[in-house]
Amino acid sequence: MKIALITETFLPSTDGVVTRLSNAVDYMTRQGHEVIVICPKIDGIEEEYFGAKIYPMTAITFFFYPHRAWGVPSLKVKDILEEFQPDIVHAANPISLASSGVHYAKKLKIPLICSFHTNTPYYLDHYNFGFAKNHLWNYLRDLHNSAKINLVTSQAMYELLQSQDIHGLRVLPKGVDINNRHPRFYSKEMRKKLTEGQEEKTLLIFVGRLAPEKEISSLKEIMDKRDDIRLAIVGDGPSRQELEEHFADTNTVFTGFLKGRELSQAYASADAFVFPSLSETLGLVITEAMASGTPVIAAHSEPTIEQIKDRENGFIYQRNSIESLNNCINSLQDMELCTRVREKGREYAEKFSWDNASQSMLDAYKDTITEYRKDNS
Repeated sequence: MKIALITETFLPSTDGVVTRLSNAVDYMTRQGHEVIVICPKIDGIEEEYFGAKIYPMTAITFFFYPHRAWGVPSLKVKDILEEFQPDIVHAANPISLASSGVHYAKKLKIPLICSFHTNTPYYLDHYNFGFAKNHLWNYLRDLHNSAKINLVTSQAMYELLQSQDIHGLRVLPKGVDINNRHPRFYSKEMRKKLTEGQEEKTLLIFVGRLAPEKEISSLKEIMDKRDDIRLAIVGDGPSRQELEEHFADTNTVFTGFLKGRELSQAYASADAFVFPSLSETLGLVITEAMASGTPVIAAHSEPTIEQIKDRENGFIYQRNSIESLNNCINSLQDMELCTRVREKGREYAEKFSWDNASQSMLDAYKDTITEYRKDNS
Protein backbone atom coordinates (compact mmCIF):
# COMPACT_ATOMS: atom_id res chain seq x y z
CA MET A 1 0.00 0.00 0.00
CA LYS A 2 1.19 3.54 -0.75
CA ILE A 3 0.37 5.82 2.18
CA ALA A 4 0.60 9.61 2.34
CA LEU A 5 0.58 10.87 5.93
CA ILE A 6 -0.01 14.61 6.22
CA THR A 7 0.34 15.86 9.77
CA GLU A 8 0.50 19.09 11.73
CA THR A 9 3.42 17.76 13.80
CA PHE A 10 6.20 15.21 13.42
CA LEU A 11 9.74 14.50 14.51
CA PRO A 12 11.88 15.98 15.92
CA SER A 13 8.95 17.50 17.86
CA THR A 14 8.09 15.53 20.97
CA ASP A 15 4.51 14.90 22.06
CA GLY A 16 1.91 12.14 22.17
CA VAL A 17 0.79 12.72 18.58
CA VAL A 18 4.34 12.39 17.26
CA THR A 19 4.90 9.28 19.37
CA ARG A 20 1.86 7.58 17.88
CA LEU A 21 2.52 8.62 14.28
CA SER A 22 6.25 7.84 14.33
CA ASN A 23 5.57 4.36 15.73
CA ALA A 24 2.93 3.85 13.04
CA VAL A 25 5.35 4.85 10.27
CA ASP A 26 7.98 2.49 11.67
CA TYR A 27 5.50 -0.40 11.75
CA MET A 28 4.06 0.27 8.30
CA THR A 29 7.43 0.41 6.59
CA ARG A 30 8.43 -2.82 8.35
CA GLN A 31 5.29 -4.38 6.91
CA GLY A 32 6.44 -3.44 3.42
CA HIS A 33 4.21 -0.42 2.83
CA GLU A 34 5.52 2.68 1.09
CA VAL A 35 5.00 5.77 3.22
CA ILE A 36 5.65 9.48 2.80
CA VAL A 37 5.24 12.10 5.53
CA ILE A 38 4.29 15.70 4.78
CA CYS A 39 4.84 17.85 7.86
CA PRO A 40 6.00 21.28 9.08
CA LYS A 41 9.65 22.13 8.53
CA ILE A 42 11.44 22.62 11.85
CA ASP A 43 15.07 22.60 12.96
CA GLY A 44 16.59 19.14 13.00
CA ILE A 45 14.09 17.52 10.64
CA GLU A 46 15.43 14.47 8.81
CA GLU A 47 15.08 13.55 5.14
CA GLU A 48 13.47 10.23 5.98
CA TYR A 49 12.28 8.16 8.90
CA PHE A 50 12.57 4.35 8.77
CA GLY A 51 12.50 4.50 4.99
CA ALA A 52 9.60 6.94 4.79
CA LYS A 53 10.52 10.06 2.83
CA ILE A 54 9.77 13.29 4.65
CA TYR A 55 8.54 16.37 2.83
CA PRO A 56 9.11 19.42 5.08
CA MET A 57 6.74 22.29 4.39
CA THR A 58 6.91 25.99 5.23
CA ALA A 59 6.02 26.61 8.87
CA ILE A 60 5.31 29.65 11.01
CA THR A 61 5.05 30.32 14.74
CA PHE A 62 2.60 32.49 16.64
CA PHE A 63 3.58 35.03 19.28
CA PHE A 64 1.47 33.31 21.94
CA TYR A 65 2.96 29.85 21.22
CA PRO A 66 6.51 30.29 19.88
CA HIS A 67 7.57 26.72 20.76
CA ARG A 68 5.27 25.14 18.17
CA ALA A 69 5.69 25.53 14.41
CA TRP A 70 2.56 25.28 12.30
CA GLY A 71 2.71 24.22 8.69
CA VAL A 72 0.59 26.37 6.39
CA PRO A 73 -1.75 25.06 3.69
CA SER A 74 0.23 24.59 0.50
CA LEU A 75 -0.25 23.95 -3.21
CA LYS A 76 2.87 21.78 -3.02
CA VAL A 77 0.81 19.09 -1.34
CA LYS A 78 -1.07 18.58 -4.60
CA ASP A 79 2.17 18.18 -6.55
CA ILE A 80 3.53 15.68 -4.03
CA LEU A 81 0.36 13.60 -4.10
CA GLU A 82 0.21 13.63 -7.91
CA GLU A 83 3.80 12.41 -8.09
CA PHE A 84 3.47 9.77 -5.34
CA GLN A 85 0.03 8.46 -6.38
CA PRO A 86 -0.94 7.13 -2.94
CA ASP A 87 -3.60 4.53 -2.29
CA ILE A 88 -4.75 6.56 0.70
CA VAL A 89 -4.22 9.96 2.32
CA HIS A 90 -4.19 10.20 6.10
CA ALA A 91 -4.76 13.76 7.35
CA ALA A 92 -3.73 13.76 11.01
CA ASN A 93 -5.33 16.50 13.10
CA PRO A 94 -6.34 18.53 10.03
CA ILE A 95 -6.51 22.22 10.79
CA SER A 96 -3.74 23.93 8.85
CA LEU A 97 -1.20 22.04 6.71
CA ALA A 98 -3.15 18.78 6.97
CA SER A 99 -6.25 20.56 5.68
CA SER A 100 -4.41 20.64 2.34
CA GLY A 101 -4.38 16.86 2.51
CA VAL A 102 -8.15 16.83 2.90
CA HIS A 103 -8.64 19.28 0.05
CA TYR A 104 -6.34 17.59 -2.47
CA ALA A 105 -7.36 14.05 -1.59
CA LYS A 106 -10.90 15.03 -2.56
CA LYS A 107 -9.77 16.92 -5.64
CA LEU A 108 -7.54 14.09 -6.85
CA LYS A 109 -10.10 11.41 -5.90
CA ILE A 110 -7.88 9.59 -3.42
CA PRO A 111 -9.42 7.70 -0.45
CA LEU A 112 -9.18 9.87 2.66
CA ILE A 113 -8.98 9.08 6.37
CA CYS A 114 -8.63 11.67 9.15
CA SER A 115 -7.63 11.39 12.80
CA PHE A 116 -8.33 13.60 15.81
CA HIS A 117 -5.53 13.79 18.37
CA THR A 118 -5.80 17.25 19.93
CA ASN A 119 -8.88 18.93 21.37
CA THR A 120 -7.98 22.29 19.84
CA PRO A 121 -11.39 23.92 20.50
CA TYR A 122 -10.94 23.28 24.23
CA TYR A 123 -7.50 24.92 24.10
CA LEU A 124 -8.97 28.17 22.79
CA ASP A 125 -10.24 29.00 26.27
CA HIS A 126 -6.67 28.90 27.61
CA TYR A 127 -5.46 31.39 24.98
CA ASN A 128 -8.36 33.85 25.31
CA PHE A 129 -9.90 32.80 21.99
CA GLY A 130 -12.96 31.08 23.44
CA PHE A 131 -15.22 33.27 21.30
CA ALA A 132 -14.00 31.36 18.20
CA LYS A 133 -14.82 27.87 19.51
CA ASN A 134 -18.04 27.36 17.55
CA HIS A 135 -16.44 28.59 14.34
CA LEU A 136 -13.53 26.19 14.82
CA TRP A 137 -15.89 23.25 15.36
CA ASN A 138 -17.74 24.14 12.16
CA TYR A 139 -14.42 24.20 10.31
CA LEU A 140 -13.26 20.89 11.80
CA ARG A 141 -16.62 19.26 11.08
CA ASP A 142 -16.31 20.09 7.38
CA LEU A 143 -12.78 18.69 7.26
CA HIS A 144 -13.45 15.48 9.15
CA ASN A 145 -16.71 14.72 7.40
CA SER A 146 -14.81 14.70 4.12
CA ALA A 147 -13.23 11.41 5.27
CA LYS A 148 -14.72 7.93 5.19
CA ILE A 149 -13.33 7.12 8.63
CA ASN A 150 -12.28 9.40 11.49
CA LEU A 151 -9.91 7.89 14.02
CA VAL A 152 -10.04 9.07 17.65
CA THR A 153 -7.83 8.18 20.59
CA SER A 154 -10.44 7.46 23.29
CA GLN A 155 -14.10 6.73 23.85
CA ALA A 156 -14.47 10.18 25.39
CA MET A 157 -13.28 11.77 22.14
CA TYR A 158 -15.59 9.47 20.18
CA GLU A 159 -18.51 10.86 22.15
CA LEU A 160 -17.27 14.44 21.85
CA LEU A 161 -16.96 14.26 18.05
CA GLN A 162 -20.25 12.42 17.80
CA SER A 163 -21.87 15.30 19.70
CA GLN A 164 -20.36 17.63 17.10
CA ASP A 165 -22.00 15.64 14.29
CA ILE A 166 -18.75 14.20 12.96
CA HIS A 167 -19.23 10.84 11.28
CA GLY A 168 -17.37 7.59 10.61
CA LEU A 169 -15.81 7.45 14.06
CA ARG A 170 -13.51 4.65 15.18
CA VAL A 171 -11.42 4.42 18.38
CA LEU A 172 -7.74 3.62 17.93
CA PRO A 173 -6.14 1.51 20.66
CA LYS A 174 -3.32 3.10 22.59
CA GLY A 175 0.26 1.88 22.51
CA VAL A 176 3.27 2.02 24.82
CA ASP A 177 6.89 0.92 24.65
CA ILE A 178 6.84 -1.52 27.57
CA ASN A 179 10.54 -2.33 27.12
CA ASN A 180 11.85 1.22 27.40
CA ARG A 181 9.28 2.26 29.98
CA HIS A 182 10.00 -0.22 32.75
CA PRO A 183 10.63 -0.26 36.53
CA ARG A 184 14.17 -1.54 35.92
CA PHE A 185 15.15 2.01 34.89
CA TYR A 186 14.94 3.19 38.51
CA SER A 187 18.07 5.26 39.17
CA LYS A 188 19.35 6.64 42.46
CA GLU A 189 21.33 9.24 40.54
CA MET A 190 18.27 10.38 38.59
CA ARG A 191 16.22 10.55 41.78
CA LYS A 192 18.95 12.62 43.39
CA LYS A 193 18.91 14.97 40.40
CA LEU A 194 15.12 15.33 40.36
CA THR A 195 14.90 15.95 44.12
CA GLU A 196 17.99 18.18 44.20
CA GLY A 197 19.53 15.87 46.78
CA GLN A 198 16.40 15.44 48.92
CA GLU A 199 15.77 11.81 47.93
CA GLU A 200 13.88 11.04 51.14
CA LYS A 201 11.00 13.32 50.14
CA THR A 202 8.06 12.13 48.08
CA LEU A 203 8.90 12.79 44.44
CA LEU A 204 6.11 13.73 42.04
CA ILE A 205 6.91 14.02 38.35
CA PHE A 206 5.15 15.66 35.42
CA VAL A 207 6.20 14.92 31.83
CA GLY A 208 4.83 16.88 28.91
CA ARG A 209 4.57 20.14 27.02
CA LEU A 210 4.63 23.19 29.27
CA ALA A 211 1.57 25.05 28.05
CA PRO A 212 -1.52 26.61 29.66
CA GLU A 213 -3.84 23.75 28.65
CA LYS A 214 -1.74 21.31 30.70
CA GLU A 215 -2.89 23.14 33.87
CA ILE A 216 0.43 22.55 35.61
CA SER A 217 0.05 25.78 37.60
CA SER A 218 -2.80 24.15 39.54
CA LEU A 219 -0.17 22.09 41.42
CA LYS A 220 1.23 25.20 43.07
CA GLU A 221 -1.28 25.08 45.93
CA ILE A 222 -0.22 21.63 47.10
CA MET A 223 3.46 22.57 46.78
CA ASP A 224 2.84 25.60 48.98
CA LYS A 225 1.13 23.51 51.65
CA ARG A 226 3.55 20.60 51.89
CA ASP A 227 7.28 20.60 52.52
CA ASP A 228 7.58 16.80 52.38
CA ILE A 229 7.16 16.55 48.59
CA ARG A 230 9.25 17.48 45.58
CA LEU A 231 7.96 18.16 42.08
CA ALA A 232 10.00 17.54 38.92
CA ILE A 233 8.61 19.11 35.75
CA VAL A 234 10.07 17.43 32.67
CA GLY A 235 9.55 19.12 29.32
CA ASP A 236 9.49 22.53 27.70
CA GLY A 237 7.05 24.86 26.04
CA PRO A 238 5.63 28.38 25.92
CA SER A 239 4.76 28.47 29.62
CA ARG A 240 8.13 27.43 31.00
CA GLN A 241 9.34 30.86 32.12
CA GLU A 242 5.95 31.72 33.61
CA LEU A 243 5.82 28.38 35.44
CA GLU A 244 9.37 28.74 36.76
CA GLU A 245 8.35 32.08 38.27
CA HIS A 246 5.08 30.60 39.54
CA PHE A 247 6.84 27.74 41.37
CA ALA A 248 9.94 29.76 42.35
CA ASP A 249 9.44 29.46 46.12
CA THR A 250 8.51 25.77 46.10
CA ASN A 251 10.42 22.48 46.01
CA THR A 252 10.17 22.25 42.23
CA VAL A 253 12.83 21.53 39.62
CA PHE A 254 12.55 22.08 35.85
CA THR A 255 14.67 19.72 33.75
CA GLY A 256 13.74 20.72 30.21
CA PHE A 257 13.31 17.91 27.69
CA LEU A 258 14.66 14.48 28.59
CA LYS A 259 14.91 11.70 26.02
CA GLY A 260 15.86 8.06 25.74
CA ARG A 261 17.32 6.41 28.83
CA GLU A 262 17.19 9.60 30.89
CA LEU A 263 13.44 9.92 30.34
CA SER A 264 12.93 6.24 31.20
CA GLN A 265 14.90 6.80 34.41
CA ALA A 266 12.88 9.88 35.30
CA TYR A 267 9.60 8.01 34.94
CA ALA A 268 10.79 5.02 36.98
CA SER A 269 12.53 6.97 39.76
CA ALA A 270 9.53 8.99 40.96
CA ASP A 271 7.07 8.05 43.70
CA ALA A 272 4.15 9.16 41.54
CA PHE A 273 3.35 10.70 38.17
CA VAL A 274 0.98 13.66 38.45
CA PHE A 275 -1.37 14.58 35.61
CA PRO A 276 -3.48 17.72 36.16
CA SER A 277 -4.73 18.29 32.61
CA LEU A 278 -8.43 18.04 31.73
CA SER A 279 -7.99 18.70 28.01
CA GLU A 280 -6.20 15.54 26.82
CA THR A 281 -7.74 13.33 24.17
CA LEU A 282 -5.97 10.38 25.80
CA GLY A 283 -2.75 11.17 27.68
CA LEU A 284 -0.17 8.63 26.48
CA VAL A 285 2.16 9.71 29.29
CA ILE A 286 -0.27 8.08 31.73
CA THR A 287 0.33 4.69 30.14
CA GLU A 288 4.09 5.34 29.98
CA ALA A 289 4.14 6.05 33.71
CA MET A 290 2.13 2.88 34.39
CA ALA A 291 4.57 0.86 32.28
CA SER A 292 7.38 2.34 34.38
CA GLY A 293 5.77 1.02 37.56
CA THR A 294 5.04 4.54 38.77
CA PRO A 295 1.62 5.24 40.33
CA VAL A 296 -0.37 7.87 38.45
CA ILE A 297 -2.25 10.62 40.26
CA ALA A 298 -4.55 12.19 37.68
CA ALA A 299 -7.27 14.83 37.70
CA HIS A 300 -10.69 13.42 36.94
CA SER A 301 -11.63 13.65 33.26
CA GLU A 302 -13.36 11.28 30.86
CA PRO A 303 -10.16 10.19 29.05
CA THR A 304 -8.25 9.61 32.31
CA ILE A 305 -10.92 7.45 33.92
CA GLU A 306 -10.94 5.29 30.80
CA GLN A 307 -7.41 4.28 31.81
CA ILE A 308 -7.30 4.67 35.57
CA LYS A 309 -9.45 2.83 38.12
CA ASP A 310 -9.08 4.76 41.37
CA ARG A 311 -6.98 2.94 43.97
CA GLU A 312 -6.67 -0.07 41.69
CA ASN A 313 -4.13 0.91 39.01
CA GLY A 314 -3.80 4.60 39.89
CA PHE A 315 -5.34 7.47 41.81
CA ILE A 316 -7.98 9.98 40.70
CA TYR A 317 -8.42 13.38 42.31
CA GLN A 318 -11.04 16.06 41.79
CA ARG A 319 -9.52 18.96 39.84
CA ASN A 320 -10.61 21.78 42.18
CA SER A 321 -10.10 19.94 45.45
CA ILE A 322 -6.77 20.35 47.21
CA GLU A 323 -8.05 17.89 49.82
CA SER A 324 -8.64 15.26 47.15
CA LEU A 325 -5.12 15.67 45.72
CA ASN A 326 -3.66 15.67 49.22
CA ASN A 327 -5.39 12.38 50.02
CA CYS A 328 -3.99 10.78 46.86
CA ILE A 329 -0.45 11.82 47.82
CA ASN A 330 -0.96 10.51 51.36
CA SER A 331 -2.08 7.19 49.90
CA LEU A 332 1.46 6.68 48.60
CA GLN A 333 2.50 5.96 52.21
CA ASP A 334 0.31 2.85 52.25
CA MET A 335 2.92 0.38 51.02
CA GLU A 336 0.47 -2.45 50.39
CA LEU A 337 -1.86 -0.23 48.37
CA CYS A 338 1.01 1.42 46.52
CA THR A 339 2.59 -1.91 45.58
CA ARG A 340 -0.74 -3.14 44.23
CA VAL A 341 -1.24 0.05 42.21
CA ARG A 342 2.26 -0.24 40.73
CA GLU A 343 1.72 -3.88 39.77
CA LYS A 344 -1.75 -3.30 38.33
CA GLY A 345 -0.52 -0.26 36.41
CA ARG A 346 2.29 -2.24 34.82
CA GLU A 347 -0.12 -5.10 34.10
CA TYR A 348 -2.50 -2.68 32.39
CA ALA A 349 0.28 -1.16 30.23
CA GLU A 350 1.49 -4.59 29.14
CA LYS A 351 -1.80 -5.10 27.29
CA PHE A 352 -0.82 -2.51 24.73
CA SER A 353 1.85 -2.39 22.05
CA TRP A 354 2.60 0.07 19.29
CA ASP A 355 2.53 -2.74 16.74
CA ASN A 356 -1.06 -3.64 17.63
CA ALA A 357 -2.11 0.02 17.66
CA SER A 358 -0.43 0.62 14.30
CA GLN A 359 -2.02 -2.49 12.78
CA SER A 360 -5.41 -1.09 13.79
CA MET A 361 -4.53 2.06 11.88
CA LEU A 362 -3.59 -0.03 8.84
CA ASP A 363 -6.86 -1.95 9.12
CA ALA A 364 -8.72 1.36 9.09
CA TYR A 365 -6.82 2.36 5.94
CA LYS A 366 -7.88 -0.84 4.20
CA ASP A 367 -11.51 -0.35 5.26
CA THR A 368 -11.41 3.24 4.00
CA ILE A 369 -10.15 2.13 0.59
CA THR A 370 -12.80 -0.62 0.40
CA GLU A 371 -15.62 1.79 1.29
CA TYR A 372 -14.32 4.38 -1.17
CA ARG A 373 -14.28 1.86 -3.99
CA LYS A 374 -17.80 0.69 -3.19
CA ASP A 375 -19.09 4.24 -3.28
CA ASN A 376 -17.34 4.95 -6.57
CA SER A 377 -17.90 1.70 -8.43
